[in-house]
Amino acid sequence: MINIMKNIVKTIRRVIGVKLVCVMIAVASFTSCENYLSIKDYIDNDIVIDSIFTNARNLEEFMWAAAMYLPDEGGLWGNNYTPGPMATDEGIALFGTGEFRGMSYVIGQLNADNLEDTSIGNYQSWYRIIRQCNTILARMDECQDCLKADRERILGYTLFFRAYAYYLLVSHYGPVLLIGDEIINNNETVDYYNRPRDLYDVCVDYICTQFEEAAGYLPLKQNAIIEFGLPTRGAAYGLVARLRLWHASDMYNGGNSARMFFGTWTRSTDGKHYIQQTPEPRRWAVAAAAAKRVIDLNEFGTPLYKLHTVEANEKTFDLRPLAPNPNPEYDDPGYFDDFPNGANGIDPYFSYSNMFNNEAVPTANPEFIWARWSGRVTSYTQHVHPYANGGWNGLCVTQKIVDAYETANGRSINEPFTEDDEYRYTEEGFTNQMRWVNSYYRIQPNVSNMYVNREARFYASVGFSGCWWDMASTSEASHKNQTVWYYSDAGNGKFASSNPVDHPATGYVLRKFVNPIDAWRGTASRRINKSFPMIRYAEILLAYAEALNELGDTYTIDGATYSRDFEEIKRAFNQVRYRAGLPGITNAGLANRENFREKIKRERMVEFLHENQRYFDVRRWGEYEKSESEPIMGMNMEGTKNQFYQRVVPPYTVVAQRVVDRKMIFLPIPKNELRRVRAFDQNPGW
Repeated sequence: MINIMKNIVKTIRRVIGVKLVCVMIAVASFTSCENYLSIKDYIDNDIVIDSIFTNARNLEEFMWAAAMYLPDEGGLWGNNYTPGPMATDEGIALFGTGEFRGMSYVIGQLNADNLEDTSIGNYQSWYRIIRQCNTILARMDECQDCLKADRERILGYTLFFRAYAYYLLVSHYGPVLLIGDEIINNNETVDYYNRPRDLYDVCVDYICTQFEEAAGYLPLKQNAIIEFGLPTRGAAYGLVARLRLWHASDMYNGGNSARMFFGTWTRSTDGKHYIQQTPEPRRWAVAAAAAKRVIDLNEFGTPLYKLHTVEANEKTFDLRPLAPNPNPEYDDPGYFDDFPNGANGIDPYFSYSNMFNNEAVPTANPEFIWARWSGRVTSYTQHVHPYANGGWNGLCVTQKIVDAYETANGRSINEPFTEDDEYRYTEEGFTNQMRWVNSYYRIQPNVSNMYVNREARFYASVGFSGCWWDMASTSEASHKNQTVWYYSDAGNGKFASSNPVDHPATGYVLRKFVNPIDAWRGTASRRINKSFPMIRYAEILLAYAEALNELGDTYTIDGATYSRDFEEIKRAFNQVRYRAGLPGITNAGLANRENFREKIKRERMVEFLHENQRYFDVRRWGEYEKSESEPIMGMNMEGTKNQFYQRVVPPYTVVAQRVVDRKMIFLPIPKNELRRVRAFDQNPGW
C-alpha cells in the first residue's frame, strides 16, 4: 500500500509541477482547461491517496490527471505516438528517422529492445491510464459530496479513457492483457504478474462493451465551446463502429490473410489462436449496425452528424459534365441533384479543405464526431511550407497517392479517355494560361497538365510543382502570393536550401492542413490554430457502405435487418463522393462486390489522407505486404523542368532501406514487459 501511495503522490506531484490547469492543453488537450482549476492551491505535496476521494473536485482532477498520458492524436508525423502515415505508402520525409519514428519503424531500426525509448513506445503509459481509471472506479463511491451529476460525469469519462487506452494498445500491439476492474499491486511476487494475453476477439468485445457503458453516461454532444474535444456519446459509438469494422475484416476474421499471417500464432498456455482462423460473416452485419447507430443519432429529430459542406455561390463553378458515352457505372442519374442527393449546390473544394485548414469553425463542425485542438498539426505545417517562406519544404506525399485522385468528372487517370472528353487526363504538355478550379483555387501557367482537371480533394490536399501558395498573413510582398516550383534549379528545389534535406523527396508536399493565412516568414506572419479530427462522419458513412457490401445474407441485429442493399450502400457512399464534386456509384457499379470493394479502398485512401487511417486499413484488409512492397515513387527531383516530370524511385536511404515484413503488422511488445511476465507471448516474428 505504501508503494501505491508513493506512485500516486508522484503522479500528483508531476501534475502539480506542470500546473494541472494546463494538463488538458499540454498533454491530452481534450479541451481548453480554463474550467478546470489547479489542485496545487488546496492539495499539498504530502497528499496521500485517501485525500483524492474526499471531495468531487479532487476526484475530478485525479481523473484528468489520468488523461495526461493520452496522446495528441494530431502528432502523426515527427516524434509521433503512432507509426502513422510515415510508416505507410502515404508519405516520406528526409528530416531524419530520429524525429520521424514511423520511418525508423519501416526501415527496421525499431524492435522490442528499443521501442520503449521512442515516442511511439507508449505501452506502459497506456496501462498507467487503465490502472488510474481502475482506482477511480473502485473508490469513487467514497466521495461524500459527489452529486449524481458529478458521479455520472466522472464515471462516463473514466470508462471512456480506460476503453480508449485499451483501444490504443490493441490497435498498435494486437491482443493484450485485460485486467478488468482490478488494481494491479506493486512489488508482488513474479507469479502474481504471470498472466497470459487475452485473445483478439475477447479484447475487441471487452473494449466495445466498455465504450457502450461509457456512452450511457456521456453527453450526446458538448454544448460549450470550452468543452470542444471532450468525448461524447457519438465518440464512444464511433470508436465501436471502427473496431467492429476492423473485427469483421479479413485479417481479424478468419480470412486468407488471418491464416497466412497468424495461422501458427497460438497462446503458449492453452494453444488457442490469438487471431480468429475461421470466418464469421455475421460480423459484417454487426459492423453495419454499429455504423448505422451513429448515422441515426439525432437531437429533437434532427440528425446529430452530417458531412461538412459550404454552399455554392455565384462564383462556384458548375458541376463537370459526365464523360461522353460513359460506362454505366459512371452514369449517375442523381449527380446533378442538390446535395446530399447529388453534388449540386455546394462548393466541393471549400467543403473539404475548410475542415482541415480551420476556415470552418471546428467547434461547430457537424462532421466532427470527435476532434480536438492540436498544436502538433499547427507546428508541422512548417515542414510542408515553401523553403522561400521559412518552411522546411519536405513532408511529402507519394506519387501513388497523387495518382489515386480522380479527374474532375470522376474517372480514374488510368482509364482510356476520348478526345472529346473535356476533362480527360494527360501528362503531355503544360498549361498556357491561368486556369481556375473554383472561385479561389487557381492553376498557374506552365503547370504540367497532369495536375489539371483533377478532383477537388487533390487541390485541397497536395502541393505540387507550380502550386499557388497564398501565405497571406505576412505584409511583405516578397513572402506571399507565390507560385512554388520544385525543379532542381528552382527556388524551392533540391539545391535551393543550404540544408540538403529541406526539399520534397517525391516532388509533392502535404498541403491538407495549411490555411491560406499561414506564413512562416515575413512581417506579421502567423499561423491559424488547427484542430485534428479523430473520427469524422465520412468515416462512418464509408464504414457502413463497406460493411453492407460484404454481406452475403440478411441478418437481424437489434430488430433491424442488414443486407447488401444497393440503395443503402449508395445513400452512404455517394454522399462522400458528392461532397467531393464527383458522381456516385450506380447499381451497375455495385453489381460486382469485388470491384466495389476496390472503390471503397481507393475512396478511403484519398478521403482520409494523413489522418492515420491507412496504416490500419492495409493491415485489416490483409494488404500490408502488397501495398508496402510497391516502390515509393515521385517526380525526378534531380531534374530541371524538362526532366522533372518523370516517375522515379527517390534515391534516398529512407526509400531504399524500407522493410516489408509481416511481423510489422503489430508493434513488438517491449522486452522489459516480457521479462516480467513469462506467460506473455511476444508478437509473431519479434
